[in-house]
Amino acid sequence: MGLISLLVSDAPVFFLIAIPLLFSIVLHEYAHGYVAVRLGDRTPLYARRLSLNPKHHLDPIGTVCLLVFGFGWARPVPVNFLRMKDPRKGLIYVSSAGIVANLILALLCLLAMRLLPSDQEVISKALYYTAQVNVILASFNLIPIPPLDGSKILMGLSRTAYQSLSRLEPYGMYVILALLVVGALDPLVALFRLFLIKLASLLIPL
Repeated sequence: MGLISLLVSDAPVFFLIAIPLLFSIVLHEYAHGYVAVRLGDRTPLYARRLSLNPKHHLDPIGTVCLLVFGFGWARPVPVNFLRMKDPRKGLIYVSSAGIVANLILALLCLLAMRLLPSDQEVISKALYYTAQVNVILASFNLIPIPPLDGSKILMGLSRTAYQSLSRLEPYGMYVILALLVVGALDPLVALFRLFLIKLASLLIPL
């Protein structure tokens, strides 16, 4: 879902969700850093990335992609997995943290929407779009192309995947941008989104 079209069709809702959506990306990166620190690596602290201040996290291209395509990214949090007791598990947990953070925020938005009085239409729409974009952000990050989180999770699960994806990593962002432009990632994002919505519906009936 391109959010630019929302600016034209429903400007009040767009401005209501602009800050929460930027916060969603910041929260995603903060979660990576928080889990890394909890697992023994203080690199995010030294890099001043254990912060909710957007200026420490936002990536210009990723922010533009969020507005145009409905999903984007921030600058990756630096992590030294060798400082963790179990680097392989650390890779899995740290990579999963951002996805989990977006899902929790989506669930909180849906819960708040359910509790709102029926006459709060604008706020309800804002919560709905924020929840949807957080699900899309989580879905996008599940794609197994470096440097997205899905690839890191696979790298932690399989040595073979680690070797293959490590070779692709220097070119991964170019691959992602090319696939975004031609729309080749849309079916995969839609599949992950369907899976996550089904998962969310087990906790909050949609």
